[in-house]
Amino acid sequence: MSAAHDERRAHAIAPVGLPRLLAGVRTDGRPVTLEAHLRRYGPLPELRGRQSRGAFLGAVAASGLQGRGGAGFPTARKLEAVDSQHGTPVVVVNGVEGEPPSGKDKVLLAYLPHLVLDGAALAAAALGAREAIVAVGHAAHAAVTHAVAERRRAPVAHGVTLRVVRAPERFVAGEETALIGFLNGGPAKPTFTPPRPYERGVGGAPTLVQNPETLADLALIARFGPSWFRAIGTRDEPGSVLITLSGAVRDPGVHEVAIGTPLHEVVAQAGGATAELSAFLVGGYFGSWLPAADALAAPLSNAGLAPLGGSLGARAIVALPAASCGVLETARITRYLAAESAGQCGPCVHGLAAIAEDMLQIARRNDVAGARRAIERRLPQLEGRGACRHPDGTVRFVVSALRVFAREVELHVVYGRCTGHAKQPVLPLPARRPEALR
Repeated sequence: MSAAHDERRAHAIAPVGLPRLLAGVRTDGRPVTLEAHLRRYGPLPELRGRQSRGAFLGAVAASGLQGRGGAGFPTARKLEAVDSQHGTPVVVVNGVEGEPPSGKDKVLLAYLPHLVLDGAALAAAALGAREAIVAVGHAAHAAVTHAVAERRRAPVAHGVTLRVVRAPERFVAGEETALIGFLNGGPAKPTFTPPRPYERGVGGAPTLVQNPETLADLALIARFGPSWFRAIGTRDEPGSVLITLSGAVRDPGVHEVAIGTPLHEVVAQAGGATAELSAFLVGGYFGSWLPAADALAAPLSNAGLAPLGGSLGARAIVALPAASCGVLETARITRYLAAESAGQCGPCVHGLAAIAEDMLQIARRNDVAGARRAIERRLPQLEGRGACRHPDGTVRFVVSALRVFAREVELHVVYGRCTGHAKQPVLPLPARRPEALR
């Protein structure tokens, strides 16, 4: 990074405290223009030589940034893995976000697209890539397409061609191998089979796949440095994180918090609970149910949630009111996850369908004793045996439900009754059937 850049960066507004990623959101709900974005943050650093590219990669490593998707893989290691391969790489912005309770990446792409595009351009320049593909769903497609057109007119592409692709919004389509398959003209189906995207991805080239929040963080780290990034969060998990909070809270939506913030503070930030709570689903539909009291006291970090059997996962959290039946809610989502199978293997196609039927029988209190025995027998048979991680994530979700709602399951099984009386479902599902996997 050049001295000239340092001088320009001094005029940019470094967010102090929070919000950071969401600092530039407009009050009228419209996307931030390129002019307003540059007025707030200034231009990007120019990564033209090996030394400046190395300095940027070093800054990312020093920041401790971890991927803001599901796995939380160190971003610097992912960049280094692509950089170590032969051939001209490609950068992919994975903005699919097909999980119903998650909306953080849609918010960034729809309202702050240039922060994400900055990160994509920086990653591409650092790796020597000539193209960055932005894969988005319907909600953010228009905003991102307009933002890319703005950058072409400016121009601020930094030698990188930005291409916007409309991707299917199915649950499994957001997994990076599924997205690569789709971009290569095939079905959007995930796989464990090598090579991995960093080895051979789009068009057979080494490919970096990152979600929008991670790339937005890259854009801020490049401008304000790793020490600024580490000023909040925890030592091992620095920075802020976007949480999609829904369910029984007064102000559901996307909230930015420092990693390590107790969940009760996030709920307070969202206006507090609207009812007595029995549990939280933490990490999205591949996450875990946690008892409300335990979850509210837990710090929102992977290290803080691990003792409870949870993780940040997709950063989607749903507050379940005590009036709602956790067994019925789990049955609804398990049936949805079974229907979202990529159809590649028996454990997913047949196993998840069987588990979904077992959960439905328990929820409806029909032959529930047999269904409970059946589901307890099936769950260990599915884990680790699928062609992708879809069965594993579903099993984790169901196992946590059987643990947290054990008393409710017992009431259903033994007494044929339910404590829940709420009629309105809490966990969100798509309003319409999304696109096919192709």
